[in-house]
Amino acid sequence: MADDIQPNLAAIEDEIAIPEPEPAKGKYDRSIVEGPLSSAVWKIAWPTILTNIIAGIQGWVDHILVGNLVGYQANAAIGVSWQIFLLVIVFISSLFMGMSVLVARFAGAHNEEKVNRTVYQAFLTAAFIAVGIMAPVGYFASPYLLDFVNAAPNVKAEALPYLRITFAFSIGLLIYFMTSGALRSAGDAKTPMMMGIAMTVLNLVLNIVFISGFGPIPAFGTVGSAIGTSIATCLVGVYAIYKMWSGTWVVGFPRGSGWGPDWKVIRQLFKFGLPSGFQGIAMNLGGLFMLAFIGSVAHGDAAQAAFSVAYGQLFLLVTWSSNGLMGAAAAVAGQNLGAGNPDRAFSAVNTAAKFGLAGSAFLGIFYFFFPAQLLAIFGMTDAQAVSIGVQLLCVLAFSGLFISVALTYTGGLQGTGDTKSPLFISVISQVAIPLGICFTISRFGTLETLDIWLAILAGHMARCVLSVARFLQGKWRTIAVDIEATRG
Repeated sequence: MADDIQPNLAAIEDEIAIPEPEPAKGKYDRSIVEGPLSSAVWKIAWPTILTNIIAGIQGWVDHILVGNLVGYQANAAIGVSWQIFLLVIVFISSLFMGMSVLVARFAGAHNEEKVNRTVYQAFLTAAFIAVGIMAPVGYFASPYLLDFVNAAPNVKAEALPYLRITFAFSIGLLIYFMTSGALRSAGDAKTPMMMGIAMTVLNLVLNIVFISGFGPIPAFGTVGSAIGTSIATCLVGVYAIYKMWSGTWVVGFPRGSGWGPDWKVIRQLFKFGLPSGFQGIAMNLGGLFMLAFIGSVAHGDAAQAAFSVAYGQLFLLVTWSSNGLMGAAAAVAGQNLGAGNPDRAFSAVNTAAKFGLAGSAFLGIFYFFFPAQLLAIFGMTDAQAVSIGVQLLCVLAFSGLFISVALTYTGGLQGTGDTKSPLFISVISQVAIPLGICFTISRFGTLETLDIWLAILAGHMARCVLSVARFLQGKWRTIAVDIEATRG
């Protein structure tokens, strides 16, 4: 699958008799392509993991605030709105995966000019999508989207203004995602961490102010969460634009090469990025169908509550850390392939997988031996829900081992340019296998909660085996990634 995504750009340098810019000495962190691999991977991974955890805790605070001040319908409104918004933004942000592939490869080759051209074209595309498409279309389509997910009237009343504001001011969040991905791919993971922490703190403070009111500012309730989040993300977005314009970051805007769109670069962004977008949509849709199966079993309400806490909150500790390692594997592997070190790229992904396996094994101990205590942290006291949640956490204790390894090898494939294979692997393992198992059992027998949990485990195991096998084939070593040189 990797062979069919190789760009036909091998003859570009021969066709255009323009010398390449001299590599920028000292611009990028050489330890990623020369130093110890463990420190190189961890250097990229830990800031992302920390940012994910802090942002996740801030999300918990939002739900606590609106739940206490407005009621459960506010929690449902935010949950439904984010489910809709994430389904859209996961696809839109796929272009940032294409950007990350290019930036990592060019940073590894120390080609500053191509790094900055790629980042600027990704910025132009993100700004156009946010302002020209997401804001107007999202604003007018929000009522129909809420009807599509069957939002109850009281939930829709809370969700509609929240969702419209979120769509209208999505540009800040898109710019944050874009700059964070670019910086990490170029070897700087600390700057995105600091931006993420600043955005989270701003978000938390502003949400408290606008949700509950403060001084002359009235209490906006649910919509106050959207107002606070929009202000926080847009402020961080403005700061990111300033830093890229000033050229003080490891990535920035190019000078003297024109400010308009470069369609050859934009096509490359989508060429490598679109498979990741389709992958995200498929997995989100699969999750919605899985929720339907969970609700269909005996005590479905208790099962959905247990799933929301055990998988939707506690298991995030595994996915947060694994996603950080996935990004690290992608950046380090991509840079080393760009530097002409495919064997080091191979070893980097293996190193990230070992980190992921160790972390998920540590968390699995708590899931397996202390499940009831963990559920109690979230106020889960209903006997039926606790029983089902304990059952799920015991399964997730083993499932985490497989998904952490799968995600690191997914990062290795994506970072080296093979973004199609993870799409097909995810559809097979995260959609076809678990949903197929649940459908078969429900069609020919009685579907129980344990059947669903084991179907999830089977999907994670399959994703791990397929991802590792695909990476070990080594076809990513021959994927060509390039853009045309600019005329001086």
